[in-house]
Amino acid sequence: MNPFDLLKQFQSLQGKMGEIQEKLKNISVTGSSGGGMVTVEMNGQMTVTKVNISPEVVDPNDVGMLEDLVLAAFTDASIKIKEKLQEELSELTGGLNLPPGFLG
Repeated sequence: MNPFDLLKQFQSLQGKMGEIQEKLKNISVTGSSGGGMVTVEMNGQMTVTKVNISPEVVDPNDVGMLEDLVLAAFTDASIKIKEKLQEELSELTGGLNLPPGFLG
């Protein structure tokens, strides 16, 4: 491959990364568990922005169950955000397959 073509592709990808980073700020998903009794909102930068816990699941005698529900909601949000990011990145990069973990 011609080094100049490679440089052009890199510059194009660099410009798209700016678009991607901007778009990540506006992506949000909600993961849930316990039939929606625990929810976790996560943004495209994989930051948890909100946790909601229904009072019915707060039992001081069963803290383990609440911990499991929070973990399940977080895991659900993580899976959803990764799927959403893959979708968005595919659109922005025109189907260019970026290596796993490319964005962290």
